Amino acid sequence: MKRRISASILNADLLRLGEEVQRAKQAGVDMLHFDVMDGCFVPNISFGMPVLKAVSDNSDLFMDVHLMIQNPLRYVPDFVRDGADGITFHLECGDDSFQTIEKIHGLGCKAGISLKPATPARAVLPFLDEVENILIMTVEPGFGGQSYLHEMNEKIRAVREMIGRRNCTLEVDGGINPDTIQEAAAAGADLFVAGSYLFRSEDIHAAVRSLAEGGSH
Repeated sequence: MKRRISASILNADLLRLGEEVQRAKQAGVDMLHFDVMDGCFVPNISFGMPVLKAVSDNSDLFMDVHLMIQNPLRYVPDFVRDGADGITFHLECGDDSFQTIEKIHGLGCKAGISLKPATPARAVLPFLDEVENILIMTVEPGFGGQSYLHEMNEKIRAVREMIGRRNCTLEVDGGINPDTIQEAAAAGADLFVAGSYLFRSEDIHAAVRSLAEGGSH
């Protein structure tokens, strides 16, 4: 199964974001990951529509938007307008998940659902035929640079089994490096969010290659 890499700009040098995006693209990442945080759903505030628009207007990479916010249904049209190609939101957010998925699809965007570490794998069951992506958090959402929660491997395995032959990606986010990606891939994940490991690397090309190919960096 091919490993696809989504580069989280949360850990990029925001003062030089345009250069960082180009650096990531040239290194061979498959998409850019936008961790949108509102300070309510998670204890951090990151960035929103203006940053997404600025990047999407200047890059042809897939815009992988991860809404770690309350009431995502309200903001879906704005994120689609400003360049989101895929929007993943949390089942724990408080909005009706089916309505949110319907809104995302109605605006021509791919939809995904995400689970915090404490949310059981079975929570995805009602949505397996409704979404194109399931995102398992392998850290507590809110801050970059955390260590991978190895106990999430069992959840990844369980969700992969539930997905079966459906055309749905299984994404993991948090603490991804050449060692932990081996665990997550073995458990069944095929899309990997990496931030700190990529953007803090002296050689981002080698870093991307070490994730995509499973080598060491």
